[in-house]
Amino acid sequence: MNHQLINTKHVVAIGGGHGLGRILAALSFLGPRLTGIVATTDNGGSTGRLRQDQQTIAWGDLRNCLSHLSHRPSLGAMLFDHRFTGTNELAGHNLGNLVLHALDQLCVRPLEAVNLIRGILNIETNIIPMSEASTHLVALSHCGAKVFGELNVDSMKEAPIALSLEPQVQATNEACAAIEQAELIILGPGSFLTSVIPPLLLPEIAASIRHSNAHVILIDNLTAEYSPASTFSIEDKIVWLNQLIGKEAIIDVIQDNSAANITSQYCTNVRFNQFNLVSHHHSGLHDKQSLAEAIEQVHLHYQTQLQPQV
Repeated sequence: MNHQLINTKHVVAIGGGHGLGRILAALSFLGPRLTGIVATTDNGGSTGRLRQDQQTIAWGDLRNCLSHLSHRPSLGAMLFDHRFTGTNELAGHNLGNLVLHALDQLCVRPLEAVNLIRGILNIETNIIPMSEASTHLVALSHCGAKVFGELNVDSMKEAPIALSLEPQVQATNEACAAIEQAELIILGPGSFLTSVIPPLLLPEIAASIRHSNAHVILIDNLTAEYSPASTFSIEDKIVWLNQLIGKEAIIDVIQDNSAANITSQYCTNVRFNQFNLVSHHHSGLHDKQSLAEAIEQVHLHYQTQLQPQV
């Protein structure tokens, strides 16, 4: 396949969970010119148990992205994905989370632990935690109550009016540097409140995007979320993201062609691009090749518009 992004100097994708992993896998042909900046606010499952016991950052989304990028089949990938069964204390824990936490204890910084795993799994793509300090997602409800932690935010009956991080931590320097070098920045897909937004709650990351001249694309979800964000339209999401960034940063949206046509009074400068993106293997997942082709086509159109008319 002749990839049109092959001449792009650097691409940054921001988010968490399976959505970001899917983007990174789709664009993995970029190798070291691709960086994933990963949310570290998860407090559920194996990750949540580790955080409660060890006061560590959330490893689950980082592990997920590394897993999406690992070469298969391989023993390393199988071990990294292994989840313990049974009824003892290990039951439900993911071996990859435990390995990352163990390496973190042996290293100076969490990013070093991630880079060691990248080396073991032969992954060229850069994976960077949004922060190397432990923090939690906090929502403010309409009645003024604070809702602490991702699990509780996802269980809210109505969408929050604001989100924040507690404690407020610093962004990873390498994440900001990658954004500053990027020609293309991709937000989403994934859980809007708990995957896409958390990195943007770090002032340094928001400022890096705000000061960047990169082309910013939002990838829309294929299906409705089972969270308070299910009430958000794509226009609502654009407004939220632009407010956090501090300017009208989002230029293009990529959606499946099953999405309703958009005519928005709030997003008049945004282009809505529709493609056939659904995987033949799973209706809730983006097809990786179709997703890569859509991103390439939309970015090429953007670059063509920037070229001076002769």
